[in-house]
Amino acid sequence: MAQPKRTGEATGTSRRDFMKTSAVAAGAALASVPVFSVQAQETKRSFKAVLIGCGGRGNGAAANHLEAVKYLNDKLGWQLDVEFIATADWFQGRAEGAGKRYGVPTERCFSGGDCYKKALEVGPDIVVMAQPPVFRPLHFEAAIKAGKHVFFEKPSAVDPPGVRRVIEAGELAKQKGLCVVAGTQRRHSEGYNRKAMEIKEGAYGRVMAGRVAWNMGRIFTNTPVNPTGPDQLVGPWQIWVEMSGDHICEQHVHNLDIANWYLDSHPISAGGFGFRARRVAGNMYDFFSIDLEYPGGAHVHSMCRQVADCWDWVGEDFTYEKSKPGDFKLEAADPYGDAGYHPNAYVAEHAHLLYAIVKGQQLNEARNVAWATGAAVLGRESAYSGKRITWAEMFDDPAKNPAVYNLQLRPTAEDFETGEIKLLKDGDIRIPGV
Repeated sequence: MAQPKRTGEATGTSRRDFMKTSAVAAGAALASVPVFSVQAQETKRSFKAVLIGCGGRGNGAAANHLEAVKYLNDKLGWQLDVEFIATADWFQGRAEGAGKRYGVPTERCFSGGDCYKKALEVGPDIVVMAQPPVFRPLHFEAAIKAGKHVFFEKPSAVDPPGVRRVIEAGELAKQKGLCVVAGTQRRHSEGYNRKAMEIKEGAYGRVMAGRVAWNMGRIFTNTPVNPTGPDQLVGPWQIWVEMSGDHICEQHVHNLDIANWYLDSHPISAGGFGFRARRVAGNMYDFFSIDLEYPGGAHVHSMCRQVADCWDWVGEDFTYEKSKPGDFKLEAADPYGDAGYHPNAYVAEHAHLLYAIVKGQQLNEARNVAWATGAAVLGRESAYSGKRITWAEMFDDPAKNPAVYNLQLRPTAEDFETGEIKLLKDGDIRIPGV
């Protein structure tokens, strides 16, 4: 099978030959100079990337990344080039399938619990991650310690220790001057950004209350799995709480991120309920209804449901202190400069990552996505337990409620490396009040 031409590659041989002959010299020159310190005007750049997590979203993210290169080149007259040099996945077949798609040789298509280490060792500049959420804190931390720029999908974790780990790695990324973008693509939509800037500049006064939701029909398999090994956990990972965080975490995190963004905070407590009405596969609930309390007395109703033939609504709606004045003029500069907004936010998030790297800007969304994930985990555990839980108990003070603070789901990412896998059972769900 012929290798696909990399997005952003010039059609003439002079560009290709130039990049080949200058690769060694450029690599030597940049070896001691971080990417973020290169002069902004140097927009004739070549990056090496690896893909960790080669399922549907991983292949989509890689394609979005390459489309972002084309978008920036066309819009700004840049000459960026990105080459995927390795793929990694739990399943060898998936790694090789993505490798064929992006021209990666088989010997650099890695699998197994330590596949991420092998991918990092080949020397990428950028890491694109879309593995199951249970793996993300460990893999993200490893990429940052290795000095790589990162795009990683949401949610960032499945439990409180994982959320805190991502926040800590995000702080390390700041110290290293690395760029981090998460798959909360609403943050890269022009409409959401304009609203956020208007709120920040006081156009609406305080955000008084709100509702956020991802209510939709059935999704993912609903056929009992009865795992006999780790493949049955990693394959249909969406249906296992320990792998995905439940759908309030894996999917509804998008809407919770908007609540955090617009209220400029994470929730300080959560209390709610949920259960499973129609789901029989895995160990997740199929609906949640959570009251989130934010600083200043603002409350946001969080709803999410995956049940067919019901009322569907996906979105965010807020009540403000006042209406926006008719003569209101936004003073803030657009956060993404002349990169603008690709009409597909899935592409825009990658364009903004590459733009920040080239421009030497510090774009770091680790805390944002960790807070949104934390809000989801907080709400999930309030529903599972039937108790109201505070953010301080779960994330700030280990002495307030040790059982909540130290709650770690098993198997962990490390367990998949050691082979010490705790197999899960269909229907083994948490019961409120027990």
